[in-house]
Amino acid sequence: MAEREGCGVMTGAQIFGTDLFGNPISQQAPSPTAKKFLYPPFTVLNAREGWWLERKAAWRSFGLAGECGRDARAFNMTPNGVSITEANNKDLAQSLHYETGTSIFDPVLCELMYQWFSPRGGVIVDPFAGGSVRGVVASHLGRNYWGCDLREEQVAANREQALKLCDARYPEYVCGDSRQRIAEAPAADFVFTCPPYYSLERYSDDPRDISNMADLEFLAAYRDIIGGAIAKLKQNRFAAIVVGDVRAQSGYYRNFVSDTIDAFTKAGANLYNEAILVPVIGSLAARIEAQFTKSRKMGKAHQNVLVFVKGDPRIATQIITEAEAA
Repeated sequence: MAEREGCGVMTGAQIFGTDLFGNPISQQAPSPTAKKFLYPPFTVLNAREGWWLERKAAWRSFGLAGECGRDARAFNMTPNGVSITEANNKDLAQSLHYETGTSIFDPVLCELMYQWFSPRGGVIVDPFAGGSVRGVVASHLGRNYWGCDLREEQVAANREQALKLCDARYPEYVCGDSRQRIAEAPAADFVFTCPPYYSLERYSDDPRDISNMADLEFLAAYRDIIGGAIAKLKQNRFAAIVVGDVRAQSGYYRNFVSDTIDAFTKAGANLYNEAILVPVIGSLAARIEAQFTKSRKMGKAHQNVLVFVKGDPRIATQIITEAEAA
């Protein structure tokens, strides 16, 4: 159910529309804690809840289409041309693709991360700006966004979405290799991104695209990009990334989450929070019996949300609080 706009909810785009008197309508908070923080700040983020699904559907109705610029035929293929859904990552692919066949970032998760860990009016830097969602949501929450993507068609689609959905404070999308272009990014109040999961999705045939790279080359490029992003992060600020572990061709996990933590730590940002995102389960329920019987591989039905801090988390929190009160 929806109610008039209140404390702790978005003040930019009114995704639930307005009432007969032109007053913005917002979703009814599921609890007093959620009314203050939009969603209870627990370490399990359940995107299967009715409240979450209703809000996500409202974003879609508002016109947010994070799949624009992505060709489903280019996804789900290993470098050898083998369908990843026939390989070792069916569950992770399903958790990413349950809507359209291409990965779409969850706008509700985006809202939470911005409101919890970035100051209003601050700058968001995103070195893996594959879709429009993080930039458009930043605009409507009063944040400035800078994102980089390698593919010209993706950047063009992101810009088109921003022109359609943002009235002001347009997100900035730049095209190029983040290993070089991150040096052009503005000083950041929050780094927020979601990287390629090795070759789980191949975004292009460009040799600079890390989703095309062999494992060791991928990790080296990934660490360089994370290091460049954290170098742009101001002192006493947060950073967050959404990742999931990925199985190698052998069937064993690559330990991608730990590699991500290591990359941030070496760049000067320490792990401060970690949460589990539980997306819609999709077809996993129908497949798990045969999968587990055959291989004892448990059905992967979550992703990891890692939050880091560069500097003092108490000062970082104070900066956010003061920006909200201003």
